[in-house]
Amino acid sequence: METRPSEMTTLTEVLEKLRQQHNDNEFKISKDKFTTTNGKFYKPEDLTIIKTYRFEGASDPADSSIVYLIQANDGTMGYTMDAYGAYTTHEEENYDDLIKRIPVQEREEQAIFS
Repeated sequence: METRPSEMTTLTEVLEKLRQQHNDNEFKISKDKFTTTNGKFYKPEDLTIIKTYRFEGASDPADSSIVYLIQANDGTMGYTMDAYGAYTTHEEENYDDLIKRIPVQEREEQAIFS
């Protein structure tokens, strides 16, 4: 993964930064929608992917993961994550389809974590 010196390079760094800002809501799948700890349900079109991080395991492809930072139309910010391809951690068959339906508007880390 190519990074600039100011970018976070580990999964732990990203999740810790979200926690520090009280934006560590995990968006989980519930049928054809996402939900967070706030109890609300969001359709993919109610969400925006604002940053994508890919982490590759140094020695084991099973350690490769992807984290999507998501912001809902009501301002709720959080994340969803998965392992790559065959190593997926989601049993829901529609996870990939739902992620593909979320619009993407990539933002710089400084805009997200300032």
